[in-house]
Amino acid sequence: MVVPVAHARVPRSGLGRWLMTGLVDDSGAHQGPHAKRVEHTNSWWRVMCLTGLDYFSTLGYQPAIAALAAGLVSPFATLVLVALTLFGALPVYRRVAKESFKGSGSIAMLERLLPWWAGKLFVLVLLGFAATDFMITITLSAADASAHAIANPFAPAWFEGGQVWITLVLIALLGLVFLKGFREAIRVAVVLVAVFLALNLVVVVVAIWHVIENPVVIEDWWSALFTQHGDPLLVIGVALIVFPKLALGLSGFETGVAVMPQIHGSQNDPPNDPQTRIRGARRLLTTAAVIMSAFLITSSFTTTLLIPQAEFQPGGEANGRALAYLAHEFLGEAFGTVYDVSTILILWFAGASAMAGLLNLVPRYLPKYGMAPQWARAVRPLVIVFIAIAFLITIIFEADVDAQGGAYATGVLVLITSASVAVTISARQRRQRPQFIGFGVITVVFLYTTALNIVERPDGLRIAALFILGILVISLVSRVGRSFELRAPTVAFDPVATEFIADDAERGELLFIAHEPHSESGHEYAAKDRDERRYSNIPAGARTIFLEVHPSDSSDFEEDLDVVGSSQFGYRVLRVRSGNVPNTIAAVLLAARDATGVVPTVYCEWTEGNPISNMFRYLITGVGEVAPVTREVLREAEPDLKRRPAVHVV
Repeated sequence: MVVPVAHARVPRSGLGRWLMTGLVDDSGAHQGPHAKRVEHTNSWWRVMCLTGLDYFSTLGYQPAIAALAAGLVSPFATLVLVALTLFGALPVYRRVAKESFKGSGSIAMLERLLPWWAGKLFVLVLLGFAATDFMITITLSAADASAHAIANPFAPAWFEGGQVWITLVLIALLGLVFLKGFREAIRVAVVLVAVFLALNLVVVVVAIWHVIENPVVIEDWWSALFTQHGDPLLVIGVALIVFPKLALGLSGFETGVAVMPQIHGSQNDPPNDPQTRIRGARRLLTTAAVIMSAFLITSSFTTTLLIPQAEFQPGGEANGRALAYLAHEFLGEAFGTVYDVSTILILWFAGASAMAGLLNLVPRYLPKYGMAPQWARAVRPLVIVFIAIAFLITIIFEADVDAQGGAYATGVLVLITSASVAVTISARQRRQRPQFIGFGVITVVFLYTTALNIVERPDGLRIAALFILGILVISLVSRVGRSFELRAPTVAFDPVATEFIADDAERGELLFIAHEPHSESGHEYAAKDRDERRYSNIPAGARTIFLEVHPSDSSDFEEDLDVVGSSQFGYRVLRVRSGNVPNTIAAVLLAARDATGVVPTVYCEWTEGNPISNMFRYLITGVGEVAPVTREVLREAEPDLKRRPAVHVV
């Protein structure tokens, strides 16, 4: 017998009902902000375009940022980045796709590996870095889109100096899209990605042809490179040192595994091993990485050779828009404008990919941990919160692409490093020695890359720290504020437990004795039954049921309860495992009432010790002041006093 217990409160106002439309479930199967499950999946290459909104759109600013960060060494640093992409990040996320195929990503893998509060806190820290990654993706992409709009020669004069307000308008439009719905995202993504990659291919091919026709640019670059650095080994050393600054080119992998539920599966695949979907995700990741690597190498070489270094500096015509500079320079203003429009659209819609990532992560973890209000399961309130944060970031950074690059790279690198750690631990647990060694080496490389990026650009860590601090504070306040909520979506009684409850309900009363087992001996049950009947004035002929809550992970907030009935030394006992004793007792009482129509009573003892310390014990370990907290949970859950289960304390 399964009885639903915890119910979300339905808002009374029309606005409230609209905001709470489409509560997202915990399975990670939702395909957009207003869908609880994927009803129409797509082929892997179409889903790749959804991921590509974030990944491929970095071509709009990556070559310029690379040239600004690495200077003349940019092509060699890009080669190092591409090697790390193909032989580091790609193998890691192909493994993540196999082990976290529900779209949970590497964070879910680490959550399983680290139980109790340590795991929860670690996930919260990773969520802080993920929030940094996705939020800065929204603001940085919109800022670069506005930079392309302002730099276009056909842009109206009133665009000049309007970087901030144009960026805010683009972010607001993104928010409106998500408030309305996002069901056609993949179709739009396919068109935008196809057009954008085609235009970039034209620009790169023309640029390469121009280099072939003018080999002197190679000689000039080569001469300047060695004049500046002097020795080939020094050039290689500089490339190895500066390539972490190019980490923006690694974005998109975490999003790639987050969208796995979108990919076509096979009806013949078992739910716990969907090989068809996993193969599709691996093709997605591999194809995207290869395409991006080719563009990164060719765009880095051509922009470094053909654009004066001064133009990459702040205020230069190629700052944040290197390929757009080449499009206008070699293909004319008309083609350049088409390229600008395409870039603006994909950069703007790249924020949609990042927003989808946020909406995939936050409802999956924070409400389940009790570390966010229930409304955080709904998409529209979250969209409003995220857009407000994006506005604040844009205003603080004045829509400056370069200023946000450090925070973006930090978020990307920490997520990839955490994924590397997760697959390394997974390989070790499965005793896969070659994979363990390989992933271990990759982890060390990413740890070095992340550390170097943080040292070189500490602003990224500071921004991530603000996100982490905000999440931790909100989580703590929410966890305390939700202490007296029912935490069990369902309570399942096994046949024996169902029989116990039904038999007593036929007599018109349900009397439970809350029991904390110690020795579980017949003497213990007899003494408990005798004391409760004596001090609580339970009639001699009344039938009672012992209710025992055996502790589990107290860091869990929500958990479906399984109640098992048994006979112990002639006494009827209901046992349930849970990390929160008072909330569990309240949930079982309400479930028994709803199943039988009889309002139960539970008999408890006062907890010895200081009530304040007991309250802190309850918040951390789930035990402490059992009786008063149980009563408060019931009071919050059932406003009707006549239908509220009674708590009797002695």
